Formats: sequence, C-alpha cells, structure tokens
Amino acid sequence: MAARSSWKGYLRLSLVSVPVQAFNAAESGGGELHFHQLHASCHNRIRYQKICPVHGEVPNDEIVRGYEYAKGQYIVIDDDEVDKLRTASDRAINIDTFVAADAIDPVYFDGRTYYLAPDGAMANKPYAVLVEALEHLNRWAVGQAVFFGREQLVLIRPREGVLCVEMLHYAQQIRAAGDVVGELDSSAVPKEELRLATKLIESSTRKKFDLAQYHDQYTQRVQQLIAAKVEGKEIVKAPRDEESPVINLMDALRKSVAQTQGRGKKTAALSRATPAAKRRRTTKRRTA
Repeated sequence: MAARSSWKGYLRLSLVSVPVQAFNAAESGGGELHFHQLHASCHNRIRYQKICPVHGEVPNDEIVRGYEYAKGQYIVIDDDEVDKLRTASDRAINIDTFVAADAIDPVYFDGRTYYLAPDGAMANKPYAVLVEALEHLNRWAVGQAVFFGREQLVLIRPREGVLCVEMLHYAQQIRAAGDVVGELDSSAVPKEELRLATKLIESSTRKKFDLAQYHDQYTQRVQQLIAAKVEGKEIVKAPRDEESPVINLMDALRKSVAQTQGRGKKTAALSRATPAAKRRRTTKRRTA
C-alpha cells in the first residue's frame, strides 16, 4: 500500500518554490508491542468513553473544538476558520539560512523525521538541484514551517538522494547541561588514565559502521514471553549479572584495552585467512 503524505506545501528558498509532500520516516508501529489495559478480575478491556455530563456518551462527529475565554464560557473554533487564517507562508517550509552539516547539536533534534518528496512532475528538477547542491557543499538548511497547527523550527538535510526534514526544539526549550548535571571537576584527570581511555576508544572504533546490526532484543524477549504464556509454559527468570562499581579505574582501563586489542587481532587474523583455511576451521567445528 502506498504511503500517505502527512503534509503538503512548498519548500521555499528565496524566489524558488518547490511543491513537496512530507512522509513520516518512521515505520508505523515499528515492530513495537502495544499492550491493552484490562480489568484484573475479569480480563475485559478497559474502554475510554467521551462523556457529556448532560447527554452522556458523545460520538466523535459531534465533538468540536472550543476555547475557554472565561470560567465556564467557551467559543467554538472550527477547523475551516483556522484554515482561513493561514497565509501562503504557513503552507511552506521557508529556508532562512544554511549551516555546516555538523553545526547543530543533536540535543536540538526532537526525534521526528520526515522525507520530502517532489509533488508533481514540475517539481522534480528544482528538487534534484537542491539535493545535489546541498550534497556538494555538505550543507544543511534551517527554516520554519507550520506543521500540524504549530510553527516548527526545522532542519532540511539530504540523505541518499532524498531531502529529510528534522523537527528541532527551539533553543529556549533546551535546558543547559550544567543546570542538570552540575559543575564537574575536569582538572584532576591523570594523564595515564586519559591515555588509556583514548586508546580504548580508538581500539573500539569501527571503520565501517552499520546501524542495521542493532536489533530490539528486549521486544524479542517480550514476544518470546507472550508465546510461552499463550502455550501455558512456566516463565523462568533469566540469570542477571550484577554490575559492580569501578573501584580501580586504571586497572579496569588496562584490562579493557587488552580485551579490545585481543578481539581486534582475532578479527584481523580471520580476515587474512585463506578460504581453504576458513573451510578447514569450519569443518573442524562441525566434526567436533
């Protein structure tokens, strides 16, 4: 089934306006498990009803939006009335400036990403020009747009030949790290511990990184739990290793460096091994 767009409008840069439509980058559901609330005694599902104190339960098509301008006094605001207030600029993503690709701290990303697609054949060429220009200069665009009834600060960046819109928090919405964590004393870091920590990071850094190697293991375990309970099996608590606090940082760093270096040598040896040697090792494991 074709994806449905979440928003339609224009991507506007100076006098250039490109008709675009936005699609949610996150898969609906995303493999997540959703639980229902049940009554503990009878296991019937809990229902949420919209109740008018005078007329009882009210269907959705009889519910309107209202603003309380005084205690117990409301005015009704229709969607059409709100829509009439929107100007042409409200239907556009207005690019204000461009920044280097790493200029914005990820703390400002609010977690919502949308793919922008050209809306109609006439939009294909200017869309492609913008994508290629951003990729060539390694730039991201920053602007504002009205999404879902709210003005949003947005970032536009190219990804695999497609423009992505990232919703951003405004600066005043982000707490300063020092207000939460407090002031840390970084003047007393021993040089040897810093050297070992740097070595550990370097030896643990992968030259090629693929995010697809990570999987939601917790959801998989919950699915196994559900399957076991459906079959009436007894649930056995998995053994849990208790985390022990680091007492001797220097010793822990040395052991960690040795462990990662040993793992790296083993991986390098396997990559250098001839196909015949690899087959011999595989055969030995199978016959063991």
